[in-house]
Amino acid sequence: MIVIDAASPTPPYEQLRAQLARQIQDRSLAVGTRLPTIRRLAADLGLAVNTVGRAYRELEEAGLIETRGRAGSFVSAAGDQALEQARRAARDYAAVIASIGIDPAEAIRIVEAALGHASTP
Repeated sequence: MIVIDAASPTPPYEQLRAQLARQIQDRSLAVGTRLPTIRRLAADLGLAVNTVGRAYRELEEAGLIETRGRAGSFVSAAGDQALEQARRAARDYAAVIASIGIDPAEAIRIVEAALGHASTP
């Protein structure tokens, strides 16, 4: 279930993108699942079509969904590959942090700051 908080400082497209990404990554949405059309989801959530379109584009760029023309958008098998790539990157980062002696709490703050910058346009 997708819930958009109109009072949140996080833009609606980002709330939608993050919730769908989480559902794909925790397998609530299985590989091959057909997503609602952009227009349908926009109507269901009370959002602009462009807002949902942007969330879908970002999910597609991340490899989590694929659009098959008029057939619609589907959860991509590449999402599993993207998650594994992220795990490898995290292991590599952890090894670098350990080798240069940075405190794990500081390493997490560095990642959080980087993720915050990555989500801003």
